[in-house]
Amino acid sequence: MIDVTLESVSKRFARGGDTAAVADVDITIAAGEFFTLLGPSGCGKTTTLRMVAGFYFPTSGRIRFGTEDVTRRPPNKRDTGMVFQNYALFPHLSVAQNVAYGLKIRKVGRAESQRRVEEALGQVHLAGYGDRRIDELSGGQQQRVALARALVIRPKTLLLDEPLSNLDAKLREETRTEIRRIQQEAGTTGIYVTHDQAEAMAMSDRIAVMQAGRVQQIGAPQEIYHRPATSFVARFIGRSNVLTLPVLGGTERTVTVGLPGGGEIDVPAPAGHGLRQGETAQVSVRPEHIGLTSTTEAGALPGQIVELEFTGMATNLVVDTAGERMQMAAVDVPAGIAVGDQVGLRLNRDRMWVVRP
Repeated sequence: MIDVTLESVSKRFARGGDTAAVADVDITIAAGEFFTLLGPSGCGKTTTLRMVAGFYFPTSGRIRFGTEDVTRRPPNKRDTGMVFQNYALFPHLSVAQNVAYGLKIRKVGRAESQRRVEEALGQVHLAGYGDRRIDELSGGQQQRVALARALVIRPKTLLLDEPLSNLDAKLREETRTEIRRIQQEAGTTGIYVTHDQAEAMAMSDRIAVMQAGRVQQIGAPQEIYHRPATSFVARFIGRSNVLTLPVLGGTERTVTVGLPGGGEIDVPAPAGHGLRQGETAQVSVRPEHIGLTSTTEAGALPGQIVELEFTGMATNLVVDTAGERMQMAAVDVPAGIAVGDQVGLRLNRDRMWVVRP
C-alpha cells in the first residue's frame, strides 16, 4: 500500500479551453485508506481517477505515489490495478485467462501465475471457476472476475470506476461489502468512484464530494452528512432542507437566525463563518431532525401538511410554514394525519448547520 497525493491538479481537454474538467484538486489519500470520489455525472471524478491511473496526464499540477512523482509516468509503470465500469473482460478467454492477463504482460512464470490466479479467485469467492467462460457468469460474478484481475498483480493502489453500476440494488449492497473486505485483506490503498451517496457512505473511510470539476468537501462520511460545507453537499448527500434565513447575531461558533413565521434560533456554524447581523445565512437541517408536534407547543413552528408519503420505515412529509416548504421524515405519526392538517414543527438545533452558498 502507498499514499497518493494530488497537488493542484487540473485537466483541460480542449487546448486553450476556458472550462476545466478538473480544477485545482488537492487531495492526500493515506496508505491503506478506502477513499471515494463522489459526485453527479460530469463532475470530474472519473477524469481525476484516470489521471491517478495514468490514462490522462494533468494539464497542470502533480501526482505523487509516496515520494515519487508519477505525473507523467505511463499506466503500466504505476503499480495500480483498475476495475472499470463495464469490467472490460475478454469474452474469448476463460475466467483464469482473464485474471492472468496482467501477469502475462509482466512475464510472470507459468507456475507462479497459476498460483496467484488461484489465490485471487479465492479472494473474490470464485475458487473453482477458472475454466468457466465469461458468458456463463452472472453480472456479479463478472464484476468479481474484474476485481480478481486487478488484485492478482498485487497493486499498491486499487482503482475502481463505478464497478457496481450494472448490478441490481440487492447485489450492489452485497458486493460493496465484499469489495471493502477484499481491499482491507489485500492491504492496498483503494480509490473508488461513484455517484451513489449511500454506496460512498457505507464503504468509505473518507469522501471527496465533487461538483463542476472542483472538490467541495473532504471528510469522513459522518462529517460530510452532519456538517456539510456547502449547500450543494447538503442537498447532494441524502436529503436536506437548506433555508435562507436572516442573521440576527451570533458568536464565533454560532449564528442566530430568524425563523419562518417568527422566532429565532442559535445554529452551530464553522469557526470564522464571518456572517454579520443584517446578512442572510444558508442553514441545513435534515428531514429526520425535524420533529412533528402540536401547534400549541412552545417554540413550535406552525405549518400545514401539503404532501404525505408512507414508505414503511418512515412517513415523509412536506410542511408549509410561512411560505417555506420543509421536508421531514417521521417514524411515528398520529393516526389519521392527512394533507391539509395543521401541525407544529420542532427543529433539533444541535443537528442544524450553517453552510456556504
